[in-house]
Amino acid sequence: MPDPDRGYREVVLAQEIARPRLGPPFEWHDGAWRLEFERREVDRMEYLLAIDGRLLPDPANPLRAPGPFGDKSVVDWPEYHAPEWLDSVADAGPVEQLEIRCRRLVARVHVQLYATPDPPGLDAPLLVAHDGPEYALYSGLTRFLDVMSWEERIPPLRAALIQPVDRNETYSASALYAAALARELLPEISKRAPHKRRIGMGASLGALAMLHAHRRHPKLFDGLLLQSGSFFRQRSDKQESTFPRYRRITRFIGTVLRGLEGARAIPVAITCGAAEENRANNEAVAAALRDQGYPAWSALVRDAHNWTCWRDAFDPHLPAVIEAAA
Repeated sequence: MPDPDRGYREVVLAQEIARPRLGPPFEWHDGAWRLEFERREVDRMEYLLAIDGRLLPDPANPLRAPGPFGDKSVVDWPEYHAPEWLDSVADAGPVEQLEIRCRRLVARVHVQLYATPDPPGLDAPLLVAHDGPEYALYSGLTRFLDVMSWEERIPPLRAALIQPVDRNETYSASALYAAALARELLPEISKRAPHKRRIGMGASLGALAMLHAHRRHPKLFDGLLLQSGSFFRQRSDKQESTFPRYRRITRFIGTVLRGLEGARAIPVAITCGAAEENRANNEAVAAALRDQGYPAWSALVRDAHNWTCWRDAFDPHLPAVIEAAA
């Protein structure tokens, strides 16, 4: 990063593919701050710079990735290729806003109801997405569904994009939230979005909450796409132990790994970034589900824990789950 007059005291790399997350530091030499950082198992990397203690995108790099906490700078290596569906001319399906009064959560839950451009029938599938509005905004989920429908790779369907309520609490293996989803949110959504099969999806804590809801209410979903799930284990995820609901999560994942709860074996696709810490626990959950008779599979994307990684895994795994759940 150019700084010919050495106007900055310190420049540190902030990234999510190696510990420590804040580091290593740059060195100033010959009018610029420089850093050699070993490439991990990724074809792209999102990052920020801590410049004199302030986290900022790299002013010398115009490439950006948007996210809920602001833009990040991006390095794309030559091996990285964005999905071809991003350039499709497919028409966009309609989206309407829904607000559901949820007694259990003591909240009004906002949901975006999407339908493919080819109108779905009364027996069409319903896709239910945790963090749904963010999935649409940062991963292009509804655009992906537009294109897949246009290419006839998925049937006409509806999608309920659920906005979280107190995400860290409700998405952390909460029995209260699972009951609210099963007994309040989805029944209300069903009145506006009739359907037959139901597929759930989520990323990070949203994936954890989907798996938890399925295990507590086995008839709730007919298939799942789980992306970079926060499937914390005592054995391998001590770095997450300061998360307020860490023990609740590890207890639940322990029951999944040991197969202690009887469950309906539905198709499950698990995707994860090759360079992220959740890789080991995601692979362990996928293996446990297969051992319990689930038609489950896992896939790695050469990226980390971010919205672009999850977007790039939609194809082929989301259409495959939808088809397997039919």
